[in-house]
Amino acid sequence: MASSVKLLSNLLDYCTEKNRVIAKNISNLATEGYKRQDVIFKEVLNESSNSLMKVSSNRHISTLQDPSTSGGKFEYVNDESEEMVSGSNNVNIEREMSELAENTLRFKFASKKVGEYYRSMQNVIKGGGGRI
Repeated sequence: MASSVKLLSNLLDYCTEKNRVIAKNISNLATEGYKRQDVIFKEVLNESSNSLMKVSSNRHISTLQDPSTSGGKFEYVNDESEEMVSGSNNVNIEREMSELAENTLRFKFASKKVGEYYRSMQNVIKGGGGRI
């Protein structure tokens, strides 16, 4: 379960950063020439998943990476599409609001699961909460 908490923690970090980027996109809706940005989480998830794999030899999985090298960084990409959705740049407010709603649900799920884990650990530490 502790490995799942690490993955959920990475997801919470991603959601926080994604929310910041979405807010930046929305705030620049009318900025002439602004390029919409996005955050890529896939690499962080792959590194986290690989770090949890158990192998008996370092030759078994050649793509296994050291999780300490990722540093929790995310990859930021600019949307280079030339479509001027808002009239002055490529930010589409409907898309941003949709991604914001999706990101909020993802964050709520991850934070609830992490909270449940720590509440169960607290219950175990306190002796199970049952009376004898």
